[in-house]
Amino acid sequence: METMRLYNGIEIPAIGYGTWQSPDSEVTVNGVKTAVASGYRHIDAAAVYGNEVSVGKGIAGCGVPREELFITSKVWNTERGYDATLAAFEKTIKDLGCGYLDLYLIHWPASAHMYADWEQINLDTWRAMTELYKAGKIKAIGVSNFKPHHLEALMKTEVKPMVDQIEFHPGLLQEKTAAYCRENNILVEGWSPLGTGRMLDNEVLKDIALRSGKSVAQVCIRWCIQHDILPLPKSVTPSRIKENLQVFDFELNAADMEKIDLLNNFGGSGLDPDQVDF
Repeated sequence: METMRLYNGIEIPAIGYGTWQSPDSEVTVNGVKTAVASGYRHIDAAAVYGNEVSVGKGIAGCGVPREELFITSKVWNTERGYDATLAAFEKTIKDLGCGYLDLYLIHWPASAHMYADWEQINLDTWRAMTELYKAGKIKAIGVSNFKPHHLEALMKTEVKPMVDQIEFHPGLLQEKTAAYCRENNILVEGWSPLGTGRMLDNEVLKDIALRSGKSVAQVCIRWCIQHDILPLPKSVTPSRIKENLQVFDFELNAADMEKIDLLNNFGGSGLDPDQVDF
């Protein structure tokens, strides 16, 4: 497994196993075990997914020491603020049974369309996460779904965000956010790199996959990596879990990268942090 480096020196495995939409059941327990057995060492979780107990059981039963795994979770919107974030972290640690987190993210920013004091809410949340980081309970801290204007206040604090996890897949490059993160040494992770499956029937991607001798999923994941984005593909199907990791033995040429870059948005979630009502 290749790695990417955060600005604080932490190495993060270059592909993460996503657990969004996975059920809180043996399906997810086995999915995590299969992922680790296939070579994943990076598990991306979140409290709001409602499955952290099952993810934790998978981690506990995977046969790999905790220190060899990179585990991420996220604080949900209803738990923003200093005290609530500290409590949410303790619950996540208990549910996952992992002792500490490698990465903790603010799942969505508080935004002006819902809160007059949105910047202060984000700063209070960030203050709690910074304390946990300085105490050694988290190895790295960051955000998710933050645009540049959401990030600006956090960039003036003692510990700047190390990661921004955003929706990123063919048709949705989020160029302004990705460029801002590159300029500020923030690693971008891409959630839903396969558009929750909506990428798989696109004719341009199918043609590139055929010529590459790879699947459309592998093309999408490789495209993310070549944009220096860390992809977080999700599957509970063992064959696809393994397939999604087999992307380091080929490279997309410049012409194919450009074809993919020029695709119109055809599989996005439509979720905008400045418009969502949750």
